[in-house]
Amino acid sequence: MPNIINDIKLDFKDVLLRPKRSTLKSRSDVDLFREITFRNSKRTYKGIPVMASNMDTVGTFEMARALSKHGLFTTVHKYYSAEEWKEFAKENPDCLGNVAATSGTSAGDFERLLSVVNAVPEISFICLDVANGYSQHFVEFVRKVRGQFPDHTIIAGNVVTGEMVEELILSGADIIKVGIGPGSVCTTRMKTGVGYPQLSAVIECADAAHGLKGHIISDGGCSCPGDLAKAFGAGADFVMAGGIFAGHDECSGEVIEKNGKKVKLFYGMSSSTAMEKHVGGVAEYRSSEGKTVEVPYRGEVEKTVLDLLGGLRSACTYVGASRLRELPRRATFIRCTQQLNPMYGPPS
Repeated sequence: MPNIINDIKLDFKDVLLRPKRSTLKSRSDVDLFREITFRNSKRTYKGIPVMASNMDTVGTFEMARALSKHGLFTTVHKYYSAEEWKEFAKENPDCLGNVAATSGTSAGDFERLLSVVNAVPEISFICLDVANGYSQHFVEFVRKVRGQFPDHTIIAGNVVTGEMVEELILSGADIIKVGIGPGSVCTTRMKTGVGYPQLSAVIECADAAHGLKGHIISDGGCSCPGDLAKAFGAGADFVMAGGIFAGHDECSGEVIEKNGKKVKLFYGMSSSTAMEKHVGGVAEYRSSEGKTVEVPYRGEVEKTVLDLLGGLRSACTYVGASRLRELPRRATFIRCTQQLNPMYGPPS
C-alpha cells in the first residue's frame, strides 16, 4: 500500500545558517583542512574536502592539477586509459593523494579499473559510481571491489537514505555519495519522480554513516559557496560539485563563441550527449536523465576555487567554527522563504 512520509524534507534553498557569537578575529584564522581516517581502508586523508565531480567535462586531469594545488580533490572520470593515467602520474606525482579513479559496474568497467590501478599503484581512492545505488548488483560489486582492493579507500553511490548508506559501508565502502536528482544538469526527478531534498538527505545519511564510523559526500545541489557551507554544516564530510566547476579552461571541450559570447558545453552523464559520446546512443529501454547546456566560459578555475574557499571561511567565522570539522557542531539552520533580495536579479 502506498505510504506518505509527512515529515518535511528540506533543500539548501529552504534554510540559512544562523550566526552565533564568535571569538575568531579573521577569516584567515579558519582551518579548512581535514584529516580523516577511513573505516575500511584504514588509510588517512588530509586535504580540503571539496571535490570536483567525475563527470567527463569536469573530472579531468587538468582539473586535478589545478585543484590539488589548493588541497582540493578530483574524482577523475572513467574514460581515461591506463596509459593516460601513467603519464599523468609520472608528471604529477603530488596530485595522486587528491584524486580517485572512477568505475562503473560492468565487466568492462572492472577490467578497466584493474588496468588503471595496476598501472598506477599510488592511486589510493576508487570511486564506484552509478545513478541508482539501491540495486543488489551494486552492493555485490562494492564487495567484489573491496575483495580485490582491500587497502584502497572506496567511494560508492549514489543513495539518499540511511539504511542504504549502512548497507554499502558494511559491504566495504568507506565514503558514500549522497544525492539523487539535485544536480544542475540532472533530470532524474523529472523523468522518474524519484529523489530526496538534498539537505535532509545529507543530515539523515551523515547520521547513519557516522554511527558506523563511515563518511559521506554531499553530491550535487550546490549553486554557490553558501550551499557548500550548508552541506558541511548538515554533516557532510566531503562536498562534490559539477556545475560550479563547469565552463573553465580545465574542463574538457572547446570554447565556443555564440552571439559574441564565449561558452562551453556541460552535460549530465545520463544525458543523450554523454550516451552518444560513450556508448553510441540512448538504449531503447531507457530515457535520457540529463540535460546539455551551454555555460559561460569562465577562464581558469583558480578564481572560482578562491571564491569557494573564501565563502567557506566566512561561513565558519559567522558561526564561530575555527575549523571546518567544527561546522556541524556550530550549525543551526533556520527555515526561510527567501534567501536573497531579488531587486537587481541574480548575483553575477
